[in-house]
Amino acid sequence: MVSVTKAHQLLHENVEAVHTEILPIESALGYLSAQNLHARFDLPRFDNSAMDGYAVTMADAGGVITPQPTIFAGDESSVKVRFGQGVKIMTGAVIPKGADAVIPVEKTTEEDGKVKLPESIKRGENIRKRGEDISKGETILNIGDEINGYAITQLASQGITHVRVFRKPRVSVFATGHELRMHYETIEPHQIYNSNAPTFIARAKELGCEASFTGATADTMESIKAQIAASLQSDLIITSGGVSVGDADFTKDAFKELGMEILFEKVNIKPGKPTTVGRIGDTWIINLPGNPTAAAINFELFARTIIERLRGCKKAYTAPIHTTCAEDISLKPGKYTALLGRFDGESFTALKKQGPGMVSPLKEADGFIVTDPETSFVKRGSKVKMIPLRFRVGKEEPTDIFTSGKSYSFEM
Repeated sequence: MVSVTKAHQLLHENVEAVHTEILPIESALGYLSAQNLHARFDLPRFDNSAMDGYAVTMADAGGVITPQPTIFAGDESSVKVRFGQGVKIMTGAVIPKGADAVIPVEKTTEEDGKVKLPESIKRGENIRKRGEDISKGETILNIGDEINGYAITQLASQGITHVRVFRKPRVSVFATGHELRMHYETIEPHQIYNSNAPTFIARAKELGCEASFTGATADTMESIKAQIAASLQSDLIITSGGVSVGDADFTKDAFKELGMEILFEKVNIKPGKPTTVGRIGDTWIINLPGNPTAAAINFELFARTIIERLRGCKKAYTAPIHTTCAEDISLKPGKYTALLGRFDGESFTALKKQGPGMVSPLKEADGFIVTDPETSFVKRGSKVKMIPLRFRVGKEEPTDIFTSGKSYSFEM
């Protein structure tokens, strides 16, 4: 049995990113960059006006100018600013030679074709300088950065049309368990629906994967092995159940018979001890517990880490939110214990109703904390470290994710 920390260490040391592909930037949304990209030119490309106004010299402060023909954005103009002769200019237009500043129209007074300027003019006022936004050669996208809408803004601003990205990891999910039926099937009173498989597929898609359900298997070694063999084209196979010590728990043994190299097969955490990770060739496998809450928590701790590594994420290490505990929490010490709860932006409240086999807490929770084995009580107002479920925070280096009942302060 390994610790949560050791399990994460093993995953980060062994799981590598998938292959890459080249996509148009419009199609790259949500992918992670597989290349470092640098600015091709300065942005702005030239000094330009931040306002509609008059390009003038400082020597004309408090004086009157005769405006020269207007320069519009996109115009190429050879007009020069001289003493007593400013230039009317529109937002975004090239600053003409000789200009020290741009005075907004509303700060001037126009009469009989002349323009009265304010008493004070500050050099560079209302001028956007060349390269003040982005300098030529500056890194605008690093390997492992997510390409979101505003990353596309930067790429488009540099005339970049295509980008090399890590392709989306392919995830296969299949279901085991003779007592389970899929949600589209009719069930008998002694049977239950399999909620885990749809959950894993949905979460994998939310995390940027291509995920598919490859079917349900009978609780026989032959059936499970056939399903595994059909899923080995994937980057990751996710299953749940069949990894404990029951008479009909064949899943882990089936993987082993097909040559799975075990990375770890038990984790010191409650709930979710019977979690196994390994691989067959280039395909990673994670067998999660059958109980829905236990499966979901260990998905977030371990399957999510595998997915982030496969995606090429630069900040693949889990980073908790530092917050406070809204109410006292009592728990049994001896193991790392995960507790689901709500986060209101200021504090964490552990859910009153939660258990390894429940499904309702998963919808209610915004995140969870993991207490260390020495903790039996977390006092109201004390510091806790919450791992969020609704959004992701990552780091480039390992960080402590555990909550302790001991009093301590966070580094700010």
